[in-house]
Amino acid sequence: MVTAARRWELWSTEAGVIVTEPSMLDQAVSLSKAVCHDVEMACSRFRDDSEVMILRSQLAGGREISDVLAAIVRSALAAAEMTDGDVDPTLGSVLLGLGYDRDFALLDVPHSPGPEAQGSIGVTTVAEAWTRIGLAGNTLKVPKSLLLDFGAIGKALAADWAAHRISSTLGCGSMVSLGGDIATAGKAPPEGWVVLVQDLPGDPSGCVRLSSGYALATSSTQKRRWNHSGRQVQHIIDPHTGLPAEAVWRTVTVAAKSCVEANTISTACVVRGRRAPSWLRELGVPARLVDSAGRVSAFGSWPPDEMTSPS
Repeated sequence: MVTAARRWELWSTEAGVIVTEPSMLDQAVSLSKAVCHDVEMACSRFRDDSEVMILRSQLAGGREISDVLAAIVRSALAAAEMTDGDVDPTLGSVLLGLGYDRDFALLDVPHSPGPEAQGSIGVTTVAEAWTRIGLAGNTLKVPKSLLLDFGAIGKALAADWAAHRISSTLGCGSMVSLGGDIATAGKAPPEGWVVLVQDLPGDPSGCVRLSSGYALATSSTQKRRWNHSGRQVQHIIDPHTGLPAEAVWRTVTVAAKSCVEANTISTACVVRGRRAPSWLRELGVPARLVDSAGRVSAFGSWPPDEMTSPS
């Protein structure tokens, strides 16, 4: 089967689309970009004209929100419940306190490794704050003290939605990649969707073949790092401390039936650190963890670092 692909820059990362019908690539890219635009305009905290920012000061009393934003909030709350609050959509103020107040491309990004942030950086602990968010139908209530951040879940949802929109609209197989979030829909190529799993050059690498409908998400403590108060910090926050999660794992990659599910689990594993392996064994999902020393651990049906298929 012949496929066609295109990549472009989006949200300070790389987006990509692959389709099983080359003649439909242009339409597939347009559909993917439209989905990403809808998600951005609904939930970006870096745009003053996004829905969540326009309504921020009005949400304490409850406001009707769009179907898109409601779906994002609903998914974020489900992720928080599934992970006992380790993936929390109320970390906007914490990220602001760490200097993540604008698009990542505009931050003071370090060019070499440096000391990580420890408890000396003052931020606000917001553990269990997600339980104070109310969503009934499309009516959203958020206390004034909380700032929502949907960076991770929004990107994963966009990948899921874009892949399914392409497949359902054009009738071809599709794979959509948004940074470390990959979703597929429709009929896969005979060899499956082949994905290289590697975070940075020089890191351990391996290829996997995703079956039709499978998704993949990678959470990394090596990327999206910036300088703050003389230290390097990264974007995955432990809600129980209000600080960047300890970098026990360089990366966590998870395969699941949706990118949102895979992203939720991979993010929670970074937050849980040394507790992640026992949780993954309970879940039984295919996962690949790379620790701070570069050692690879596989869980569930995740294969060794060679070409084969997680299922």
